[in-house]
Amino acid sequence: MEQVVEITEAASFQIREMMRHNEEMDSYLRVAVKGGGCSGLTYGMGFEKEQDVKDDLYEQFGIPILIAKEDAPILKGTVVDYKQSLMGGGFTIENPNAIASCGCGTSFRTAKKAGTPENC
Repeated sequence: MEQVVEITEAASFQIREMMRHNEEMDSYLRVAVKGGGCSGLTYGMGFEKEQDVKDDLYEQFGIPILIAKEDAPILKGTVVDYKQSLMGGGFTIENPNAIASCGCGTSFRTAKKAGTPENC
């Protein structure tokens, strides 16, 4: 099965650290898309204990990754990275399917899915 989301080595290191710190080593990483935000869609990442029948399972750098089948077309080609700067660090998401995003950078829309925007 073709990888939908690429997790960089820097991001995988940070994710594994979070899994250890939160005692989630036996969990999956969920990468998701939700409705909302200024542009209509937002990204979500979190840990889950079980895979649903509506999920596809991938693995990168030893991290099991769940993506809902309905989110896969929106996320295809997305790269999740972790950047460190003098002001701190954080995850960055580059999605080639996003055609517009809001100023805060956490909300987006695609040509095929606009979602329902919220006031920011």
